[in-house]
Amino acid sequence: MKKNSKEAIVKAAVLLFNSKGYTGTSIRDIAHSAKVNSATIAYHFENKAGLLEYCFTHFFEQYISKMEEAYLSIERGAEVCLKRIVADLIHFQCENLQLACFVYREMSIDSQVVREIMSTYSLKEKYYFQKIFERGFEWGEFRPHSIPYLIIQLKGLIMMPFMNNHYMREVLYVFPNEQFFEQKYLKDINQWIEKTLCSDVPIKKGAMLK
Repeated sequence: MKKNSKEAIVKAAVLLFNSKGYTGTSIRDIAHSAKVNSATIAYHFENKAGLLEYCFTHFFEQYISKMEEAYLSIERGAEVCLKRIVADLIHFQCENLQLACFVYREMSIDSQVVREIMSTYSLKEKYYFQKIFERGFEWGEFRPHSIPYLIIQLKGLIMMPFMNNHYMREVLYVFPNEQFFEQKYLKDINQWIEKTLCSDVPIKKGAMLK
């Protein structure tokens, strides 16, 4: 069996799913692009549905891991923690552009695998964002807001360039795969955090250590 065949299959599948759509892509197409035979795909993923599920879990396992790691900085302050999470997630999505674009597009479709993702990874994501906002309110860093609406706005900022990649490229002439984009876009999100969330009242020394 070809070494690194699993990675080659996933890479080929994601590229094809993005260009031809999931339903328009066959196992034979993926095998040809990955330079493996169909039996190798069956060995690793069983079938196309199994490959789809792997793409989802592979993406969100890393996504949540980034959040968990960044959340460890919460005692440095809610604003610091939130900015680190956003920076790590934007960087991760830029590094995995094709996978991010495909996953977000498929997440808009109501299916069993999407419902399973929503009941696990999406709830974990909500937990971390909610804890950060609650800490920010408690410590006086953030002005009071509706947490669900804050999550809607923040999720929109984090996902939009990857959900609408063709619009970004063809209409706005903005390219998320370029390093300049990551730096500029992160700066803009940080400004949203500072102007929308952050309180003008200085934080008392030691407040974040309680």
